[in-house]
Amino acid sequence: MARQLRAEQTRATIITAAADLFDRHGYESTSLSDIVEHARVTKGALYFHFAAKEDLAQAILELQSETCRRLVRQTDNRGYSSLEALMRLTFGLARLSVEDPVLRAGLRLATGGIRVRSPLPHPFTEWMDIFTARLLGAVKESDVPPEVDADAVAHSLVCFFVGTRVVGRSREPVARQPRRVAEMWQILIRGLVPVTRRARYLSLAARLEREIAPV
Repeated sequence: MARQLRAEQTRATIITAAADLFDRHGYESTSLSDIVEHARVTKGALYFHFAAKEDLAQAILELQSETCRRLVRQTDNRGYSSLEALMRLTFGLARLSVEDPVLRAGLRLATGGIRVRSPLPHPFTEWMDIFTARLLGAVKESDVPPEVDADAVAHSLVCFFVGTRVVGRSREPVARQPRRVAEMWQILIRGLVPVTRRARYLSLAARLEREIAPV
C-alpha cells in the first residue's frame, strides 16, 4: 500500500511539473529531461509512468476534462438557473486557470494542435456541448430569447473564453482572467438576456468576479 501511494505521488509530481513547463514554455519547447529536472525525479521514475511526452500531454488533458466535469456536477447539483450555472462554470474554470498549472497547460495543449486520443473528446468540443446544453436550458427558462442559436452562442463563448487566455498569455498575468471573464459576461448578457432580467445577471457577474479574484 505504501509503495502504491508513493507511486501515485510520484506520478502526480511528474504531471504537475510537466504541466508547469508546458504552460510556461510550450509543449514543443519542453523536453523529457526538462521535466525530470523540474520534477526532481529520475528518468527511470518518469518512464515507469509515461513512455513518451505524448502520454504526459494526454494525462494532462484527461485531468482537465475530469475537472470540467466535476465543476459541471457541482453547479448542476445546487439548483441554479441554467444561465447562472453556465456563468458559474466559466468563472470556476477561470479560478482554476489561476490556481492550477494542469488546467493552464491543458488549455495551452488544446490550442497547440496536440492530438487528443479517443475516447477523450477535444476540450473545446466538450465545452461547446456543455455550454450549448446550458444555453438551451436558459431558453426554456426565458433567460435567453427562443430565437437565439444556442450552438452559435456556445461556439462564440468558447472562442471568447479561450481567446482571452491566449491573448493574455503574452500581455498580462493569468490573475487577470477573472476580470476578463466578467467583461465577457457583461457583453454577452447585454446581447442575450431580456432587459427585464439583465440586472440580475450583471450583478451576478460582478459578484462572481469578486469571489474568485486573487487577494
